[in-house]
Amino acid sequence: MDMALPGTLQRWLTGPRVASLPVPTEMPPPKLSFEFFPPKNEALETALWAAIRRLEPLGPRFVSVTYGAGGTTRTRTHETVARLAKETSLTPAAHLTCVGATQEEVDEVARDYMAAGVRHIVALRGDPPAGASQYTPHPGGYAQAEDLVRGLRRIGDFDISVGAYPEMHPAAASADMDLDFLKRKIDAGATRAITQYFFDTDVYLRFIDRCAAAGITVPIVPGILPVSNFTQVKKFSAMCGASVPAWMGKLFEGLEEDADTRRMVAAVVAAEQVRLLQANGVDEFHFYTLNRADLTYAIAHLLGARPQKAA
Repeated sequence: MDMALPGTLQRWLTGPRVASLPVPTEMPPPKLSFEFFPPKNEALETALWAAIRRLEPLGPRFVSVTYGAGGTTRTRTHETVARLAKETSLTPAAHLTCVGATQEEVDEVARDYMAAGVRHIVALRGDPPAGASQYTPHPGGYAQAEDLVRGLRRIGDFDISVGAYPEMHPAAASADMDLDFLKRKIDAGATRAITQYFFDTDVYLRFIDRCAAAGITVPIVPGILPVSNFTQVKKFSAMCGASVPAWMGKLFEGLEEDADTRRMVAAVVAAEQVRLLQANGVDEFHFYTLNRADLTYAIAHLLGARPQKAA
């Protein structure tokens, strides 16, 4: 056994899988990180910063800010990340993609982040721009995420996260090829992977089995999506390749016009998902907040996270 494996993989590979949950008091609060997206207008910007201030006292390891398809939110992403670095106690992580820019342009963005004190990048290939049916590398740009990771390593000592897909990226030819893409990103210099959301715990646990067998030893942080609107999540999941278990549909059945009850159900579902993963040795989670703080805050509270006292 490689003793350099992170705690998540070490405990998972050396201990039995757990199918039932211990009582909450037996579990320490997990390590958390949160994802936001840049606002499109002034009203949404107000809502975003209310969400950021609501979650900031929980002391997440970092907070990430997404980058729109085709690089469409480049300026807004940079402004949000720079403000996070300047005005909050949070560690910001900027999404950066290969789409719609030359290597020189992407490098310039990375250097701007470095100058703003941002040292954490989420390096992604990126989605095709609106109207494009498939991804095509930009002429003179980074072709894939692994190339972007190498480019970032040349620029500075960034902490680099990359994407991982427990149920396979929709554009991948096979699960084995998709895992090979992840391995190449890690070998290029990424320090962690953050997964696309999933709802079946076994999907993630089988995935980290495969990652370990492939020689991947960096943390594979599970992405958690609280489901505030089941109908929308089901439609989006069909496009991105994430499966939605039948039991989840039963839980949200009949709640289409009852947003308050949906939120309560969503909080319980996400908290139980995290606790079952914790029972299997997973201790770090990345929450896709959709810029809505209250649901994520409630889930974090159920998991034992509490506001930290100011230094």
